[in-house]
Amino acid sequence: MAEAGGYDGENLTERQKSWFATIRANLEKETGRSMEDWVAIARTCPENTMRARVTWMKTHHGLGQNRGSIIMSQAFPAEMGWDDPSRLRDALWKDPASRAIFEAVEAAVGGFEGLVAGQRKGFSAWSRNFQFAAIRPLKGGKARLGLAVPPDAAPGLEPARNEGWSERLKTAVTLSSPSDVDDRMIDLLKSAAAAS
Repeated sequence: MAEAGGYDGENLTERQKSWFATIRANLEKETGRSMEDWVAIARTCPENTMRARVTWMKTHHGLGQNRGSIIMSQAFPAEMGWDDPSRLRDALWKDPASRAIFEAVEAAVGGFEGLVAGQRKGFSAWSRNFQFAAIRPLKGGKARLGLAVPPDAAPGLEPARNEGWSERLKTAVTLSSPSDVDDRMIDLLKSAAAAS
């Protein structure tokens, strides 16, 4: 049975599951409070958005982003959406044009060995041992693809900045249509996956 908060679900790599388990296991030792204690505190938070709640935990209780997020996901699991990745996916990819681009990338990586697909509130991601690609919708029926390759790997790639996905994704490119997921883009996805 998956824990509330979804941090041990099938949409995480073994390495990610281990990382979350380590944070949970060390929580009481490093903070002096158990997860249950922190969840009780989290439920007293006056904020009503997840981001504001995590900031509140940091400001009022000195917890970092990762611990705050894990605690809040335990306190308010339905709001995180971890337990229902298909709902997160449908909410994120509402625009048919953006969704078609996402589905083209998804099809391109679908046969990669050891693939783990992960759905977050703001992006969809693919990992093997590490995240190697992520995509988020843009206004106007476009999508922003992040890749774990250097910006000089191919023409048209840009350094990724403030994208909200893994810092391993050093490159980003805006895709305007499913046809942008061409042989060159598939080769880049393969290179990124091979390095993960």
